[in-house]
Parts: sequence; structure tokens; C-alpha cells
Amino acid sequence: QVRLVESGGGSVPAGGSLKLSCVVSGGDTSGYCMAWFRQIPGKERELVAQSGSSGIIADSVKGRFAISRDDAKNTLYLQMNDLKPEDTAIYYCARVAFGTTCFDEYREYFWRWGQGTQVTVSS
Repeated sequence: QVRLVESGGGSVPAGGSLKLSCVVSGGDTSGYCMAWFRQIPGKERELVAQSGSSGIIADSVKGRFAISRDDAKNTLYLQMNDLKPEDTAIYYCARVAFGTTCFDEYREYFWRWGQGTQVTVSS
């Protein structure tokens, strides 16, 4: 059973930085499409950044966030700089549930999910 565990969330003032980590157990990260999503209560989950066969970074975080991975450690990272109050959300790590390549469309069941970590940015 693949398990994803996020860490690194917290509360920071606007302009601050955080680095999220996601450790995968029961499976590999090497060769797999992986991503960070975020969700604000009452809103749909949105893709923040994706790493794999198709790299994506959302326009809203471009130039401020960077996704990286250390496959030797089965770990995915999200470096978040110049944080803004609108970045406040629960951040989820995900690995594709079928195959290894990234999908062209979003379906929740396409992904295996972590439990999420809260990021709060104060103004």
C-alpha cells in the first residue's frame, strides 16, 4: 500500500517562506508523476505543481514556488517563497495511482493522496 506523508506546513507572515516535504512509503517516486495540490475549504482542489512526464507550475505561483524531488529518498518537495495570504490552503502531495505518467486531465481517483498539511499566510 502506497502511503504519502506531508510535513512542513505552518503559519508565516506574508513574504515568508516554507518548504513542504512528502515522503512516500510502500512504493517508489522514481519514474512516477507526482504533484502538489492545494484546497481552500469550499473550493475545488487545484494543481500547484507537477513533476514527471509533464512538468507544470500554476501561473498563480510561478516564480515563487518550485517543485523538486529526491528519488533516492522517495521524497517530493515544494519550496514556497514570497508567500501571500491567498496561498493559505491545505496542501496535498499526490502520486499517480495508475501507470507512471502524468494525466492530461484531472480526476481525483487518478491520484493517491497524502493527508495534507495546512499552510496559513497572514497579512
